Parts: sequence; structure tokens; C-alpha cells
Amino acid sequence: MIELLVEEPLLLLFIVSGLGYALGRIKIKGVRLGVAAVLFVGLAFGALDPRLTLPPIIFEIGLIIFVYSIGISSGAGFFASLRGKGLRDNLFIFVMLTLALGIVVAAHFILQLRPTVSAGLFAGSLTNTPALAGVLDNIANTAPANLVDAMLTEPVVGYSVAYPMGVMGMILAILIMQKVWKIDYQEDAKQLRGFNLVEQELYNKTILVTQKGVTAVTLRELRHQHNWNIVFGRLQRDGEIILATGDVQLQIGDLISMIGAPEDVDAIIPVIGELTDKHLEMDRSLYDYRRMFLSNPAIAGRSLAELRLPQEYGALVTRVRRGDIDFLAHSGLVLELGDRVRVVSRRKDLSELTNLFGDSYRELSEVNLVSLGIGLTLGMLIGLIPIPLPGGITFKLGAAGGPLIVGLVLGALRRTGPIAWIPPYSANLTLRQIGLIFLLAGIGLRSGYTFFTTFAASGGVSLFLAGSVVTCTIAFLTLIIGYKVLKIPFGLLIGMLSALQTQPAVLGFGQEQADNDLPNVGYALIFPVATIVKIFYAQLILTLLS
Repeated sequence: MIELLVEEPLLLLFIVSGLGYALGRIKIKGVRLGVAAVLFVGLAFGALDPRLTLPPIIFEIGLIIFVYSIGISSGAGFFASLRGKGLRDNLFIFVMLTLALGIVVAAHFILQLRPTVSAGLFAGSLTNTPALAGVLDNIANTAPANLVDAMLTEPVVGYSVAYPMGVMGMILAILIMQKVWKIDYQEDAKQLRGFNLVEQELYNKTILVTQKGVTAVTLRELRHQHNWNIVFGRLQRDGEIILATGDVQLQIGDLISMIGAPEDVDAIIPVIGELTDKHLEMDRSLYDYRRMFLSNPAIAGRSLAELRLPQEYGALVTRVRRGDIDFLAHSGLVLELGDRVRVVSRRKDLSELTNLFGDSYRELSEVNLVSLGIGLTLGMLIGLIPIPLPGGITFKLGAAGGPLIVGLVLGALRRTGPIAWIPPYSANLTLRQIGLIFLLAGIGLRSGYTFFTTFAASGGVSLFLAGSVVTCTIAFLTLIIGYKVLKIPFGLLIGMLSALQTQPAVLGFGQEQADNDLPNVGYALIFPVATIVKIFYAQLILTLLS
């Protein structure tokens, strides 16, 4: 059987992926590993024979597709978070990495390790392959010719022993702390409601206008002045129903419908008037509503204000459903392929609006290979650019950093001319899942045999314990300080922890637990700074301790 799997690596990939995914669905005390179980099945298979591995191209394809799909979906949230507490959060992660550096230096002197092994230990305990690559490149360029081959194996030993616990320790920390604190991910993520990452209750109420203070300005001005997070729907005046567009001014006696979260709507009702038992949204005699899929790439990446629906079509979009989440449709909301928009318009105009939005589910299952190909190509090219650091050190963002950075930028731009960068929501999730499975299977199979053989060798236990101390100390301190002191939502924090590790396996597990995209935002926010610092610190260990 082993000979067959050695000769047929694709068969090995499918067995590991399928078995790992099945095991990941099993719940133990309410918790399941999810897709991260593919990693552990890969480790088990890899330990059987050193030939049980996958072609490197499979691992690289998985890595590139996974990080690019995260970047493209998180770009807008990433840059929005930088305008908030992003700088503080990056500084926090920098401090945690500096602490990891200190622990590794202490282990170096206590265990009397070689500098090369210590540098590999740092990279492995934080599961950072680019940092290991930087160390190996440094050795190849600076070590005496007669010692190069021997010295190049030493960082790999430290890396290989520490790496598996670098993954498992982080997952263990998340499991323990979410149980200890009884984390409700949905409630926790409501702190960042503006990211539209969790389902929120929306209801529609009809109000009788009785307050003169709201009759002298337009609805647009009212929303702006009071910072109201609601959408106005229909307005009834003198028995006639019209759409409550931003240019409308209220009059005493008007009936107007409002859509929003219960706490927002209830707070606004007394400012405008009083609640009635009427339901304007139920009157479909002149105005009707319909849910439509946005499948037309010509309007994807454009804001509702740019579409000028009230002016051009006499229509309003009141809600948008993206994935499994409904949220309010404000004028600045940028639409994406796969959105389901709820449109209110005259009955006779609905067919024209259907043509505008596309409303084709079949088209949403297709990926635009032009935009995907351009994005991945740019990401790979950016990853190849050497970037100088102090002390004559250079590094490259590589196959992980380049596509992620490009994905973030393109995700924030959303479209350039005729090209819409963000793929349909469902297609992006599929790409991300496939990429992550390929990546995890590759990591597990590549690391399994080396880990178990090196662990059993002399000195392997002490290296393993040292790496475990680094990983677990940093993991638990990051979660405790981040959640309890800095008050970072737990879903966002585990994404930051995944980026601190540069570890997609931990991110995949975090996503499984949170069941929303908040971990992706945290990962994208921290990844660039964390990657650069770790590459620099790994080579700093090698230089200072040599």
C-alpha cells in the first residue's frame, strides 16, 4: 500500500484530504478541529515513510490560492482597521515577537545550542518558513565553504522539531481559552458590526411623523446629523405611497417605514414621532420588492450611490445579503458579485432592474480567470522582489506574502476599469477551502517523518520542549493580553495569533470556531509586519549568537 501511495502522490493527497476532513467534522465535547484535522492526518501518514510526500507545487499552489483569497476578501476591512486600532494591534504583536526572541535566546544558553539550531528553533516555534529560508540563505552566503553543508542542516533540525508543536500549541491555546472564557463568537463580533461579519436582526417599522424638528431638513441630512444607522423605505402622504429617498422632507402626518436593528430603530422612533400598527412594506399595490442576485460584473465593485437607482429607476435597495448575513444598504455600500439585493420599485420596473443586476445564479458559480490570473501573477512577482533590511539582510515576501499583499490591495480597490477583482462570495470560499486543504496536506506529509525521527534522536526532546515553551507562552499571553487587556474581539484576536505564527492551519481552525470572517481580517491586519519581523529576528539570532 505504501509503495502505491509513493508512486501516486495525487491518490495520497485525496486520501489524506478526505480522511482529515471527515475526522475534522467529529465533535468532541462540542468542539471539532474542522479542516485543520487534515494537517494531523498528514503528519501521521508522513511519519510512516520519508517517501510519502507531495510534489512541492501542490503545497505552493495551495498556499498561493489560500492567502490570495483571504487578501481579496479582507482588503477593505484591513485598510479600515488601520484607520482604527490597527497600529496599536501591530505594535502589540511586535512586542510578543520580541518576547519570543528573548525566550529563544534564553533557551540557547540554557541548552547550549548552536546558533544555527537556535535560529531554526525560532522559525519553527513560530512556524515561519520564510524566516527559515532567510537563515539558510544567510548561512549559504557567509559560512566557510567547508562547513556550509553541515551548517545548512542544523537550522532545519531546530525548525522540524519545533514546527508541529508550533501548530498544535496554538490550536490548543485557542481551544482552552475559548472554553475558559465561554466565548460567544457571534456576540463577540458584534463589537465590529461595521464589518458586516455576523448576522444581525433587522426589522421594519412604520412611524407616524409628529415632531416638527424633523420636518425642515431632508432625510439624507437627518441621517447625517444624527448618525442614524437605519434605512428609510416607503413614505405615505395624503394616501399616496412614494419611496423615501434622501431628498424627501418629512411633513407632520406622514407615515414612513424604517429598517434597521431593533435598538437603532427603537431609539429613533420618539425623535420622529410615534409607532403605528400599520405596515407600509405590506402594501404592494404600486411598489413591490424582489431579491436579486448581483451577477453583472459591470456594476460589481460600485457603490449604491454610483448606480443612482432612485434617479434612474425610481428604486431603492434596502438590504443586502452577503453569504449568510443581511445588512443595511447605505448609499456608500460597495456591491460585490454574489450579493443578494432587496430592491423596492414600481412593479413595471422590476424586470429592467433584474437585467441591471443580472440575477443569474449560474454565472455566480464561475470564476473570472482574467482577474484571478492577473492577481496571482502580480502576487508572485511581488513575492520575488528582494527587500533590504538593516545589517545587509534581504528577504522576499515569497509565495505567502506577495499574493496576500496584492490581494489586500485589489480587495480594497474592488475594481479597476472593467475588471472586478473580487470573485463571487461562494466561488471565493471554494477556492479558499481547496487551497487550505492542499496546504495542510502538504505541510503534514512533509513534516511527519522528519519530526518523529528527529524527536527520537539525541537532543530532540529538549528542542521539542524549548519550542513548546516558546509557542505556548506566546499563544496564551497573546490571547490573555489581547482579549482581557486590549479588549480585542476573540475572533479577530485568533486571526492575529494565526498571523503571528504565519500559520494558515491555525487560521483555518479559527475560522471553523468563529464561523465568520473576523479571523481573516485579523490575519490580514498583522501578517505583513509579523512576517518581516520574524525574518529579521531569525537572522538576528544567527548573527548575534555566532
